[in-house]
Parts: sequence; C-alpha cells; structure tokens
Amino acid sequence: MKMEKNKVDFLFETSWEVCNKVGGIYTVVGTKAFTLGKKFKDNFVLIGPDLDREGGHNPDFEEDPDIFKSWRTVIQHQGVSVKIGRWKIIGKPLVFLVDFSSLLTKKNEIFTEFWNEYSLDSLSGHWDYVEAAMFGYAAGIVIKSFVNFHLSIRQNVVAHFHEWMTGTGVLFLKKNAPNIATVFTTHATTVGRSIAGNNQPLYTIMNHTHGDSKAKELNVLAKHSLEKISAREADAFTTVSDITAAEAKQFLEKKVDIVTPNGFEANIVPSDDEYKIIRENSVAKLKEVAEALLGYKLSDNVKFISTCGRYEFKNKGLDVFIDVIAQLNHKDNFQKEVVAFILVPANNYGARKDLAEKIYGNSTENLENKFLTHNLHDADFDQILSRIKHLGFTNAQDQKTKIIFVPAYLNGNDEIFNVEYYDLLTGFDMTLYPSYYEPWGYTPLESLAFHVPTITTSLTGFGKWIKASKNDLGECLSVVERNDENYFAVVQEIV
Repeated sequence: MKMEKNKVDFLFETSWEVCNKVGGIYTVVGTKAFTLGKKFKDNFVLIGPDLDREGGHNPDFEEDPDIFKSWRTVIQHQGVSVKIGRWKIIGKPLVFLVDFSSLLTKKNEIFTEFWNEYSLDSLSGHWDYVEAAMFGYAAGIVIKSFVNFHLSIRQNVVAHFHEWMTGTGVLFLKKNAPNIATVFTTHATTVGRSIAGNNQPLYTIMNHTHGDSKAKELNVLAKHSLEKISAREADAFTTVSDITAAEAKQFLEKKVDIVTPNGFEANIVPSDDEYKIIRENSVAKLKEVAEALLGYKLSDNVKFISTCGRYEFKNKGLDVFIDVIAQLNHKDNFQKEVVAFILVPANNYGARKDLAEKIYGNSTENLENKFLTHNLHDADFDQILSRIKHLGFTNAQDQKTKIIFVPAYLNGNDEIFNVEYYDLLTGFDMTLYPSYYEPWGYTPLESLAFHVPTITTSLTGFGKWIKASKNDLGECLSVVERNDENYFAVVQEIV
C-alpha cells in the first residue's frame, strides 16, 4: 500500500511479548510505547497473546471492559475473543490481548491456505510454531475487524509485526486487507540463531550458506519459511542492526528497507536521589541473599557482578562468563572478593523454601546446594550448573570468586529477592555480556542507563553501533573483539 509519506493516522503493533516477558523484545516494544503514545494517543494499539484465557491473572495487564464495547461484540461473533485494557508500564498504552485458541482446530485449513497463496512450508512446525502462527493470524483478523468497524477508508493505517511469531498476521492482511500497510521487523534470523546455537562458525560460513538448506538441516524450516515470506510480503522490512541486516540479506534473500537500532526511554531510570536509595537497598539485598545461600558473611568491600538474558548458553556468552569468573579465582594478583550472579530464567519450579526461610524466617540451617536460588527441573543436566561443577567451584569462603545461578524472572515476587530486575541491577558493581550471537543487545544498554559499567563484544549489534559511532564512554563500557576463533583470547582479555 502507498500512503502520503510520514502520514499515519492509526498504528497497530503486534508482538508475542506484549504483556508477556520472554526476552528483549518485551523491552523494545514496552519502552518505545511511551513515545508512540504521546504521538498517537489512543490511535496506537499494542496487540499481544492472551495466555491467561482460562481466567488466570496477568500482572502486566489491566482490563477495561468499557473500551470499544460495541466492537468487542462484533469481533466475538467473528470467532476471536479479545481482552481490551492497558499495559501497566509508563504511559499505560492501549492493549488488545487476543485469544487465538479457537483457531487451533482450523490450523490445517489455514496452513493449506498459506501454502497455496504463499508457498509457506509449515509441515515441520511443532507446537510453539503452531501457537505463534495462530496468534499472528488472529491478530490479523482483529486488526481488519477493528479498522472496518471504527476507521474510515481514507485513514492511513499501519500494522507493525515483530518476529516470525506474528508473520501470519502480515500474510493475512496482505490477502484480506491490502489497504492496511504492513511493517515486518526481525530482531534475529531463525537460521543465524540456530547456526550459532549449534556450535557452527556462523560468521565464517554465513556468506556462502543458503538459508533454506541450512534451515532444513537444523530442523527450523517452518519458522524460517514464515520469516522469509513475511519479510518478502510486508510493505516494509526492517531489522535492528547491521549484523542482522547482513543475515537477512543472506538467509532470507531480502534486503532490509531500513535498520532501526533499538532505543531506551530514559524516564524509567530513577532520579539521582531515588537511585542512591534504590542502589543501597539492592546492594543490601544481594548481600543478604548471597550470605544466606553461602552460609557465611561476605567482606564489606565485596564486589557484585552479573550477567543476564535468555537461556542460550553459547549465544549469550554464558560459557565465557563462567570461565572468566573461574579464572579470576585462580589469578594470583587478583585479591578482591567477588560474587557473580547469573540472572537467566530457566525451567524452575519455585523458590527454594530452605533459602527463603533463612532470608525471611528464623532458619540458621547450613544449605547444601550453594549455587541455586530456585528449584530447577533436571538440574543434573543443566548446562550452567554442569560448567560450574566442571570448573571446580565450591563457593567456599576461601574461594575469591563465588557464583550463583538465579533461574527465575525478577518481577518483584520471585520469593527470594522480591525486587524487580531494574532495581536489582543498580546494586551491581559491573555487568558482563560477552555474547557470541546478539543482534542488538539490550542488556549492556540497560546497564549503562542504570549507571553500572559493562563489558560486551563486537558481535553484538549494540557493540558494533558503539564502535561505529565512536562514542567515548571511557571506563563505563568496554567492547571486546570477538570472532569465531578467539574464544580463549576473549576470556583472557575480560579477565
């Protein structure tokens, strides 16, 4: 669709992470919503999945049954249920949470339609693919219905879709509502992430790797197919960094129309006076939890270091992080006491009751497991714990460096810290994000915003952007050169 340049009357933005924190896209969408809300007011709607359709409570969402009440009945009759309300973040943007469950019984019919129309290869898609595809399709139905009911044909409408999980929304609107302009943004490529995650040398082989063939080899063909076709069929295709733009050109065979680096709303950072109080409280909490878990008092000048992100062991540089902390322990001229926290949500089943009792109750028990704050399913097969054990960590008092794995979302009610991530972040003396595959990398940006020095690598979109912009952040930020061959050199440089 063609429209007057820069003239947009109504904007929809769809993501699996609207009111549903999984990774960095939650931050991408949530932090820019304040600025978009100021520009568009309630002519801006975020669309996310209703994953609490059985009556559960979504702590991010506040429903308002009076908004668009008449249209709500219409969309219900079209076979899709929608909750309407506000995302409980700064700006409180308008949100539609879409229940896509009614489409699951029609998935074969929908996938056949897209095979005939776009040659979408969905046969190898597993449940996570099917769920996401039905959500994207349902979002397309919702957007078309709302536009037809509430808006004039003379109004310019844009629907922005994030990641392959919403790609079926692009395809639905292309066929059924071509008057609505579509934007598709990929924050990584399925093939690139899979190559890196399978310990193949992504940056060495990228320029001579065919996306379709590699997707088939790595069993991600369905996701790749949807991603590739969405990029091709959208009116505009964007990504967040030059690194991912190069991947898209090679693997998706589509040049991006524009690179849109991720930003960060400064208004979520507390004022100087507030910051000082929050940091003091967070340092005290880190020390309290660590001492309860370890079973002894830490020194007054102990240093707290952390890393965080999705559980992608190699891609996020978790291997490097653990190796760095291990080498510091054996470094003769390193005499500081360090407690390193790995803040990576994993398959946990709640807070450790024995640890919680030591922190909030009267227990003085010496805990046997000194590495975990929350109970972890299949802990014996966990990559992080296996690496910690392999490197000989004991977390004994005579070790200079200790390491603690926090496999829970820090949302303020994890039952151990009970502090939200951004507040806890202020308590660290340094952060380390030595990623191998990171199309942008919000974590070092967040760290800097909250006045915590950080280290990242040249393989992150943010790291490359910093180097290209020649911003001198002095001792606040270090960007370590990383490639396919220099793993041990990276560890040594960080140490």
